[in-house]
Amino acid sequence: MSTPFLDTEGNPISKDQLLGYGRSGLVILQKGVAVKMPLRYLQSSDDEVNLNTSVIQREQEVYQRLEQCEGVLPCLSFSPTTIQLPFMRNGDLRSYLSENRPPKSRQLSWFRQMAQALSHIHSRSVIVADIACRNILLDSDLNIKFCDFTESTIMPLHTNMETADDNGYSIQTDIGQLGAVMYEVVTGKPCKFDLHENHASRATWPRRETFPSTKDIWIGSIIEKCWTQGAYQSSTRLVEALDAVVLENENQGSSCVVSSKGIFVAGLGLE
Repeated sequence: MSTPFLDTEGNPISKDQLLGYGRSGLVILQKGVAVKMPLRYLQSSDDEVNLNTSVIQREQEVYQRLEQCEGVLPCLSFSPTTIQLPFMRNGDLRSYLSENRPPKSRQLSWFRQMAQALSHIHSRSVIVADIACRNILLDSDLNIKFCDFTESTIMPLHTNMETADDNGYSIQTDIGQLGAVMYEVVTGKPCKFDLHENHASRATWPRRETFPSTKDIWIGSIIEKCWTQGAYQSSTRLVEALDAVVLENENQGSSCVVSSKGIFVAGLGLE
């Protein structure tokens, strides 16, 4: 059975081929490879297809900047209108969480991988801008792989990323979005870090009341700091905070965090 989408040659795409789609692109499975291409319908105009193609080409530039960046889905090859990527059979993190409740040890491993990957990305002077569970894939060993850089910004190399800003997007907004991902993993509940709450053209930091409470949830203190603008000056600081988390007894659901102020029970905020 076919979908309403067409490939770059104008051929219908079957449901068996389609892996996913977004505002400007779609991904199909082709000979064991995930191929990302411009979103195209039968009724799409040339201008619409050209615009979506330019988004794909912009994402190619991001992959070229990142090269083989740890924690990022590696790019296999490009064509003028497509990106070839490895097929991740375990799918995206949101889909995985809908059917699985990973133990805290797995969650902590993921969070460390996410923060380390984000630190690597920022070191290449790239702002991701759209970090969400749907844009994080799991490889065969359930390791984290960032994907989808259609909204990303490529800053000049050697930019001071702690002060870099592109229409409101920054490493701070990346960290804030990652906090929402961690909340979703810990609680199993969807969480959105909405940078366009009032449909403003410029990204703005969300009001705290738009987020759920982090009281009494595991690593809630770290998530709360992600949602506090400037609390982590860089993704490297978030890496350090997560590296300091020590699981004591997973069955009891408790852990401790070693911080500059001492030891406190993660999620309970006791210092």
